[in-house]
Amino acid sequence: MSDDAPLFVVQQHDARRLHYDVRLEVDGVLKSWAVPRGPSLDPTVKRLAVPTEDHSIEYAEYEGVIADSKYGSGAVIVWDAGVFTNLTEDHGHPVDAAEAIDRGHLKVRLQGVKLHGTWAFTRTGQDWLLVKVRDAFADPRLDLTSAEPRSILSGLTIEEMAATAS
Repeated sequence: MSDDAPLFVVQQHDARRLHYDVRLEVDGVLKSWAVPRGPSLDPTVKRLAVPTEDHSIEYAEYEGVIADSKYGSGAVIVWDAGVFTNLTEDHGHPVDAAEAIDRGHLKVRLQGVKLHGTWAFTRTGQDWLLVKVRDAFADPRLDLTSAEPRSILSGLTIEEMAATAS
């Protein structure tokens, strides 16, 4: 992984509902989407991705339990992380990630511990869809969120992280 490549992180977060926060480093912040069922490796599956507030880059390494009185309270683990390459183009010309997000379509190649290959984010009204692009890493038979439930940092599951607050 290159030191200058932008980072991505996928945090599993058990707040009001269990979901995965997919975050991409863009212009010095983590642009974020809550993906209720997590990323899919199946190119025929469209996953809802609800935009959330930007987070600081330092938040990419956060694991723990957010206190009950705070927004987003609940357990958080770093489910996956790595770097990404922005592949977004318009008529063969590169489009930077911030502009791609503003336009409503972003295509990225992830190089993580668990996730590899290309995904597309597409705005549909106020929400977005996250879809795996057909490539060598697509696998409709594998549900990575079930097969690989542990944090890449602590090795804990979301349930084990929640139990640390007791």
